Amino acid sequence: MTNSNFIKIYTGNFIIVQRIINELKKININAIVKDQTESARLAGFGGGIIPGFQEIFVNNDELDEAVEIIERINVDLKA
Repeated sequence: MTNSNFIKIYTGNFIIVQRIINELKKININAIVKDQTESARLAGFGGGIIPGFQEIFVNNDELDEAVEIIERINVDLKA
């Protein structure tokens, strides 16, 4: 995703990614989820480097709010 207005904010497993996406939707941030393993599988190629891991991208304008969500979820997960 080069030369775009989107920036990667998180890479992790499906479950945590879904939690982050749900929290972002609550504050009207529409993120993009990229799953290279699934894309490769659907195209008929081998899996990605780390199966089950996904990347979350958000618009640069929404970066600060999205990072706050991720930091809060990380604190919750460590508790």
